[in-house]
Amino acid sequence: MAEISDSPPESRPVEENTQTQITDSISELDSKTMRKTKPGVKRLIMTLTVLVSFILLSPLLLKSIEIYRAPLPFDEIDSFSSKIESNRLLFPCGFRAIFVGFNFRVSNYEVGEVIRSKMSELSLGGSRCGCSNDYSVSAVLDLADAEVNAVDFGGKLRENDEEADEMVKRLVNVYGEEKVYSVVVVNGEEEVKAVVGKYRHAWILGKVSEEDAVVRVAEIFSKVFVNGGSKDGLIHNEFMPVGADGRIVLSFSLLNTDPQDWVYDWDFSEIDEALLQPVIQALQPIADVTVESQVLYHTPKASFSYWDDEHGSHIFTAQDLPFFVNSNEWHLDTSVAAGGRSKVLQLVVFHVPSTKSCPTSPWLFGACPRLTDLGPSKSIILQACIRYIPSAKECPLQLELPNGDLSKTNGFISPMWGGVVVWNPQSCIKDVESKDLVRHKISPQDLQKLFEVLMGQIRQLLGLKSDDLYVGESGTSTLLGSERGFTEWELDFLSRKHFCFNLLSCATTLKSLSKLVQSLPRMIIMDEIGKQVTFSLEAAKSAQINASVGMYDASAVSSRQSRTLAEDAFFHPSIMSISYYSFEHCFAIYSPFFLPVIMHILLAALREWKRYKQENRKYLAWKAKAKAAS
Repeated sequence: MAEISDSPPESRPVEENTQTQITDSISELDSKTMRKTKPGVKRLIMTLTVLVSFILLSPLLLKSIEIYRAPLPFDEIDSFSSKIESNRLLFPCGFRAIFVGFNFRVSNYEVGEVIRSKMSELSLGGSRCGCSNDYSVSAVLDLADAEVNAVDFGGKLRENDEEADEMVKRLVNVYGEEKVYSVVVVNGEEEVKAVVGKYRHAWILGKVSEEDAVVRVAEIFSKVFVNGGSKDGLIHNEFMPVGADGRIVLSFSLLNTDPQDWVYDWDFSEIDEALLQPVIQALQPIADVTVESQVLYHTPKASFSYWDDEHGSHIFTAQDLPFFVNSNEWHLDTSVAAGGRSKVLQLVVFHVPSTKSCPTSPWLFGACPRLTDLGPSKSIILQACIRYIPSAKECPLQLELPNGDLSKTNGFISPMWGGVVVWNPQSCIKDVESKDLVRHKISPQDLQKLFEVLMGQIRQLLGLKSDDLYVGESGTSTLLGSERGFTEWELDFLSRKHFCFNLLSCATTLKSLSKLVQSLPRMIIMDEIGKQVTFSLEAAKSAQINASVGMYDASAVSSRQSRTLAEDAFFHPSIMSISYYSFEHCFAIYSPFFLPVIMHILLAALREWKRYKQENRKYLAWKAKAKAAS
């Protein structure tokens, strides 16, 4: 009989069998989709370390190829340029009218207001440069009873203009304020005479009504003292023969057309020491003037002349002037002193025969025909005087004006280039029997007449009148000359004009420099350029401050410095040096060295990162399936 056991059946063999089945099932999975171990990060770390090292060292590379750029005050430049372009550059000009022998029934203030109103009408539209349109005009009406007698004073003023000029100066100095422009009107019974002195005053004599006196005073104030006697006081684009460095080189040349006929020489030191030095000192606030001279031979002209029986001379007309200057034969641009951006004023001089000699006034304001068709000279110099001596075949050689008359000065000017004067020897008959070369020297008297012509041309080139008369709507006024070539009121006008031109040029140059620097981030900007820009702005501010208080010379000097510094900064050699290159150029230079290495490292890092992510997904898949199976 069989025995029945009370103990339960054993279950361990079943559990072990199940675990074995799970392990066998996992081990049967594809290794391409799962893995049992966690992927390592050593290869990834090494690859990323190399990549990060390149990234961290890139600023050092950029620093090694960095272009030095000194900081520029861009905001200050923009503010200055906008202010100059939008606002007027004006001086506070004062005016005083002194009436002698009149019986005005109104007060001094009312007469001054009438003159001021008339000046505003004459300068309708105004100018953005020069004297302020808000004129300060005062009038003195009770002078006859208090100080001088109209008859006696008027008689003294008619005797001699030079002495009268000093008398009027003493009279106006009683009221002080040397920079105030004054006009003295003396009522009388004789013909009206108006004279503008060489200081800052004028006087009117004769039978003139109160209304006419006011009108003439206003016209002299606005048209002569304010606008320099020119038709307008506006600044033209190329009016100023002053170099960007504030210098003018006056180059005087004596040209002998054919030395086989005759050879002329001159003692230029007589002109330089006695006549030119006062002119140079007078122009000192406006420009730094230097002088040079030369004598040239074999210098034929490029135009033709014809013989005229009526005048008994060879004639060249105004239509031939553009072809007169022979740039191929006249080697004028040889000045060593005209380095940089200086200007050389070229004046070709013709001497007139004794029968047509020039006036013997202290300075000639001769009628030299203006020539505007001559092309600009390639030279940076403004040649001051070229004196042309024709050959025996064309002697005497005379200039015929468009109206058919012969020129009294026998010369012409070309704006921004210079002037030419033809000098005919006293005897134009060649001694054919003489085989020896005869050398002549121009006499001091001829040099004096020559310089009178040159002075008129220089005045025209600077924008002033070359004659001694001002013809206005209310009458004609005589303009006295000065031993310095320029009167005080003319120098004031030139200072105002050049002050405005220099500041406008400075603002334009600095604005262009600012735009250029900001548009080219790889441009070299040296510390010297930054200093020049800063000093230019400071000089411009100083010029405006001086102008606001009526300091003409100081404002002209400061404005010239501001323009010079701005030009020096804009044309600094380092700006366009060989070290300048764009970002594209930099990339083209360095990419062959670094691009291959960087690409390999970057691709290796991407490949290693992709491999790590793939192996990690396999490990996560295995863990997930193992968890599900358990």
